[in-house]
Amino acid sequence: MMRLLLTTLLLATIGASAQQIGQNKTPGSDQTYTLSVKTQLVVETVVVKDKKGNPINGLTAKDFALTEDGVNQTIRFCEYQELPTTPAVLPATSAEEEEIKIYKRLTRTQLSSESPGNVRYKDRRLLSLYFDMTAMRPDDQLRALSAAQKFIRTQMTSADLVSVLRYSGGSVDILQDFTQDRNRLLSIIQTLIVGEGQGSVESVDDASSADTGAAFGQDDSEFNIFNTDRQLSALQTAAKMLGQLNEKKSLIYFASGLRLNGINNQAQLHATVDAAIRAGVSFWPIDARGLVAQAPLGDATQGSPGNVGMYSGTAAQAVTNSFQQSQDTLYALAADTGGKALLDYNDLTKGIVQAQQAVSNYYILGYYTTNTAQNGKFRRVKISLNTDSAANLSYREGYYANKEFSKFTSVDKERQLEDALMLGDPVTELTIAMEINYFQLNRAEYFVPIVVKIPGRELALAKRGGADRTLIDFVCEIKDLIGGTTVSNVRDNVNIKLSDATASELSKRPIEYDTGFTLLPGRYRIKFLARDDETGRIGTYENTFVIPNLNKEEKRIPTSSVVLSSQRVDLKDALYDATKAKDQAKDAAANPLVQNGKKLIPSVTRVFSKSRDMYIYLQAYEPGVATSQPLVAFVSLYRAQAKVFETQPMTVTPGSVSGVGSVPLNFSMALAQLPIGEYNCQVTILNPATQKAVFWQAPIMLVQ
Repeated sequence: MMRLLLTTLLLATIGASAQQIGQNKTPGSDQTYTLSVKTQLVVETVVVKDKKGNPINGLTAKDFALTEDGVNQTIRFCEYQELPTTPAVLPATSAEEEEIKIYKRLTRTQLSSESPGNVRYKDRRLLSLYFDMTAMRPDDQLRALSAAQKFIRTQMTSADLVSVLRYSGGSVDILQDFTQDRNRLLSIIQTLIVGEGQGSVESVDDASSADTGAAFGQDDSEFNIFNTDRQLSALQTAAKMLGQLNEKKSLIYFASGLRLNGINNQAQLHATVDAAIRAGVSFWPIDARGLVAQAPLGDATQGSPGNVGMYSGTAAQAVTNSFQQSQDTLYALAADTGGKALLDYNDLTKGIVQAQQAVSNYYILGYYTTNTAQNGKFRRVKISLNTDSAANLSYREGYYANKEFSKFTSVDKERQLEDALMLGDPVTELTIAMEINYFQLNRAEYFVPIVVKIPGRELALAKRGGADRTLIDFVCEIKDLIGGTTVSNVRDNVNIKLSDATASELSKRPIEYDTGFTLLPGRYRIKFLARDDETGRIGTYENTFVIPNLNKEEKRIPTSSVVLSSQRVDLKDALYDATKAKDQAKDAAANPLVQNGKKLIPSVTRVFSKSRDMYIYLQAYEPGVATSQPLVAFVSLYRAQAKVFETQPMTVTPGSVSGVGSVPLNFSMALAQLPIGEYNCQVTILNPATQKAVFWQAPIMLVQ
């Protein structure tokens, strides 16, 4: 009967789709010789006007004198950008008159650059509309989008190229590259959803905070510090994107203020300003709140403070201070980068027009700096004319040099990880392989163990304290695909001390890092970063995975994901386990892969040696069953659709059934007698009493 049932169900074999295995491998090529040359191209945009304020044209590189920290530099190229003094305004249309074609919105992470024979940006004004959806409430978002649409419809000229960028709490997305197509721009702006990104709106913790009647607990100050850093870091990322273009760029930044939290955000603020200056980007912040008339104790969007500050004036003062601080940051961003902030003004379109009118004729000068030291120090630039000393020159008067990783401070290192986490294009300097599994804990929650492996040969050893060490930083973020919110994250760093023997084996064996999360059923995206703390090299793994709702499984036996392994080691002997220093008792209690003091190490790549046995572990579930029913399970290996090996059927009768009826299944297979090659491994589970079954298949590789 069992064989007949097996033959019938083999025609519709169903695999467990939620288990995710992947690897971010960068293709390599054999090279005999490697030539490495470090050069740094510095680009300056210079506005040159005479005594009457008229632009001076016709200058060449020989007419300019340029020094960096007092050292003369050779100007390699000089290009004149001539913008029309009275550009033609594109024919104005209203929303009722125009028929907008809906374009598919494509999110990108890189702007199109010029190439030989493709001059896109010469004699054009580059304006980027940047919508920080996390820094605006829904009514402010609507006001900002309406202002952008009004500008595009009525005030965009033939000299303007406009791009659309958005930050909604994840990465910075380029929704539209620079274009003059008004219809396309309006279509893209209409696709923006009012209300998105609201999970990151900052809450206020001061005397003006609403009295919710809740018990005393941790305030939001720590969250606000991180949130402001992420907003500034996103702005820094946008500046770097625009920095690929040599022309002058204006970034119009729509936000409802940006409030720093004391001195905690100063490092990121300086980094954002430095990135903008280096990229030749000027910020033009627009306060989307417009002209605000605030009640002394706050408006109707929050409850009454309900504390003594209501009567002493402290609450009213806190409201005023908070508002002013949020505008001070916008003013600083503009002043430090050559822009201008539009504050306390209801017609937000005026801020875009200010940025538009500020860009006039200018020169682009480029030179390769003679100072190749990457020390992060400020370098002062001075430009003058050899022919006319009375001319008025406007340019950036210096920039901060790049910094080598060895000179990074702890703040620089954290900022590097934050930037890499937000990048749409993953950094793949290190190879990362990952396996994601799931096991049901109760009717609602699932334990999701994650195993990461990094080839040891790609890591650098640091000689510290008389021993070889490898230092690794880890960052992991899991987002809900439907809501786009971050549901869990990990920030960890490990310092693995290696003996002489284990250090020599590092080139042959991987470093393993494992952690776990408790998640609800749903669709998720995981982004994992690992950084070698000795060299600064970063690897990224990014993928989507699904946690199924096994409670709804009625046709088949509900099971967890299947773990294949060739190692079961004592916790104390896990030399290459980055979590070895953590609380092993806690790990053993939560992780089903830890049993009787031994850990099952998943084979992420599913390559097995004949000299070792292969272990298979999974869980079957019998929810809502008063009396546990025996299950029959076995493992088969197929090659070229022919069965070459099969274990003896194993009958499992659990002694006690948990709330979800968890039935652990363990298999051990000797591989010594099998020839090397590719196989399909199949796990079969049958319930003779209910006539239900389930199959799981995956390819494996057997090597010598």
